[in-house]
Amino acid sequence: MSEPVSSFPLPVTQTPEDFAGRIAFLASATEAACAARARLVARYGDTPLEQAAAIVALGGDGCMLETQHRLLGRNIPVYGMNCGSVGFLMNDYREEALPERLADAQAAMLHPLRMRAITAGGAVREALAINEVSLLRETRQAAKIRILIDGKERLSELICDGVLVSTPAGSTAYNLSAHGPIVPLGANLLPLTPISAFRPRRWRGALLPADAEVAFEILEGEKRPVAAVADYTEVREVRRVEVREDRGVALTLLFDPDHGLSERIIAEQFTV
Repeated sequence: MSEPVSSFPLPVTQTPEDFAGRIAFLASATEAACAARARLVARYGDTPLEQAAAIVALGGDGCMLETQHRLLGRNIPVYGMNCGSVGFLMNDYREEALPERLADAQAAMLHPLRMRAITAGGAVREALAINEVSLLRETRQAAKIRILIDGKERLSELICDGVLVSTPAGSTAYNLSAHGPIVPLGANLLPLTPISAFRPRRWRGALLPADAEVAFEILEGEKRPVAAVADYTEVREVRRVEVREDRGVALTLLFDPDHGLSERIIAEQFTV
């Protein structure tokens, strides 16, 4: 069994002085986020990414997703402040005492999904997904998909609009909209969720171990073409898609102690 995703204080005790003059600010393209960045840079300065002790991302959850993709492989801690709408992955926006907030922050370490997609023409495309890998029908006709887990067939034919595999952090995004379960970070599980399943009509998906390898085989692909999407990367007319958690890549998100991601995931399950 792979190690659980965890939430913990930063590995070395940090002080506000450790972050003073070592913060890099990134913002979404919205007017509010850009204005917030200008104010914060005037107050705290702006450090090049390669020299930063932490990145402050200003915007909504989309901004956090873009920032994490930009930093893949670097594992620089990212502290988000909400200048967008939902902001599930963001902390409250406040300009005061930012180095102190960073020093007190708790870290949530996440691992993305790696998608390997094989197209009808035999091309192979790989991409990382922080939220989910989704398969979606390309035309008016429903997709037909065979599902294998660790090489064993689990569903011979799913007729649907699509199907997705989500990370725990992404379980409150598209997965939740498709009526999939919200997964706490430490659960060490990946939701597998159908999108508008027609047959089997009552199949609601599955919870898989984090180290499971999922394979989707497209049936009647010429008649019923399917696209695979890993966050921002779309591959059309796929014939086989393999998904697994990539524990060789780590992402670190910072949260205020009273506003941690694990707590938010639990609280979201009681939101009506």
